[in-house]
Amino acid sequence: MKIFTSAEIREIDAATISLEPVTPGGLMERAATAAFGKIKEYIAHDSNVTVFAGPGNNGGDGLVIARLLHEEQHHVRVYVVETGAAHSNEFRLNADRLARSGVAPFTLADITLFPAVNRNEVIIDAIFGTGLSKPPSGIAAEVIRRINLTGANVISVDVPSGLFCEDNTDANRDTIVRSSLTLTFQFPKISFMFAGNDDFTGRWEVVDIGLHQETIMKKPSRYHYIMREDVTPLLRKRRKFDHKGTCGHALLVAGSYGKAGAAILAAGAALRAGAGLVTVHTPVAAVLPVQAALPEVMVSPDPGAEFITAVPDLSRYDAAGIGPGMGTDPDSRNVLKTILETSRIPLVLDADALNILARNRELLSLIPPHSVLTPHPGEFKRLTGEEMTDFQLLERESRFAAEHNCILVLKGAHTSVALPDGRIFFNSTGNPGMATGGSGDVLTGMITALLAQGYDPVKAAIAGVYLHGAAGDVALRIHSEEAVIAGDILMNIGRAFRETRFNNFSLYL
Repeated sequence: MKIFTSAEIREIDAATISLEPVTPGGLMERAATAAFGKIKEYIAHDSNVTVFAGPGNNGGDGLVIARLLHEEQHHVRVYVVETGAAHSNEFRLNADRLARSGVAPFTLADITLFPAVNRNEVIIDAIFGTGLSKPPSGIAAEVIRRINLTGANVISVDVPSGLFCEDNTDANRDTIVRSSLTLTFQFPKISFMFAGNDDFTGRWEVVDIGLHQETIMKKPSRYHYIMREDVTPLLRKRRKFDHKGTCGHALLVAGSYGKAGAAILAAGAALRAGAGLVTVHTPVAAVLPVQAALPEVMVSPDPGAEFITAVPDLSRYDAAGIGPGMGTDPDSRNVLKTILETSRIPLVLDADALNILARNRELLSLIPPHSVLTPHPGEFKRLTGEEMTDFQLLERESRFAAEHNCILVLKGAHTSVALPDGRIFFNSTGNPGMATGGSGDVLTGMITALLAQGYDPVKAAIAGVYLHGAAGDVALRIHSEEAVIAGDILMNIGRAFRETRFNNFSLYL
């Protein structure tokens, strides 16, 4: 699924009105009716609903929703926040329709007129939409602050009022609605992908409002949201006469004294993600734990007792994942340097490999083209030596991928995959239960396995990230957010593949 900027969305709206054709008021009716259909799923029939509408088209959406709620016998109050801006044509049209239906909107030009709202009521936030260009001020800011103090369930229409669709560096966090649910039109917004905005969006859902599909397909976008239908075509189907030798040999350079578990998780994930053969190159201290935990894995014992000190023969392998639990010993640093200089196979760099790069930034220039790097935000900030806001982090991620001709996987709730050509893919799977030690090691093993099977690095990164999150989602259905561990993610990789391949496959528990 493509993600567009607010300016691009306005262009798609205009194209829809021109090409269908549909009037602006007709498109507003369509969008608000789609949102109303979702709102009905979340509110009880006897709920009291208070709608706060701004003067623009987002406010017009709120007025349509208020009329539809009233027609279904909900008790609805409507407050029009008078910001001083002119009312849009569609706002005036729907204000008249609402009044004729029997609901008279109240004008809210003075904060002392803000209504009493109980915690068990529902607020519909339709003050500002995607056209916001500066932080709310005056009466609008005061209304937003009061909404946030009510404790009521807040449903935002399209975008929480006060939140910009892309960069919120200059936003005033005190004047952004804190929504329980955001019903966003047609596309997720870029700002929804950032941890810093989660308090405002709450749970969010995309509502299809029927924008012109041919325009959407033809219009290019830097940003994409990885969905099941994007990943299913990427997955290879094994042939009848495939064998372990044709399914790729994956190498994991991983583990150290006390951190054999990282190597075990990465290697186990590589097996579950389909590698025909998996070898772990690990120091003496980790050899027995790896062999005991994973009899299906081969071990290449490093001469070092506690840390990796020697470079394995890379010519035997189809792809290598480097870093989980390997430590940052000077000998391990030299091993990484040599691998970067000599490798002719696809590489995944994670964990301590990234920490070594952060401490020795001169090695960044040695990263082979199209390598996959999988930092979490802290590791990435160490790599760049910069403190950044969420949006700046995204832009820096994109520049890093271009500068080093690599695929950068920045892990998080919506893990982003940045490509050298500037495109960025955000993941749709995963859950907070995956915030547990070893989860990243599993991802490294999965991407390494896909590379070993011959997947293009871009496809391996996108599919690996999606399947990793999907495995975590299956694990969550079995356990709870608190109880999921990395081993649960590993053990559900197979189910993630099945659910991705077959839409009608579900695991019922």
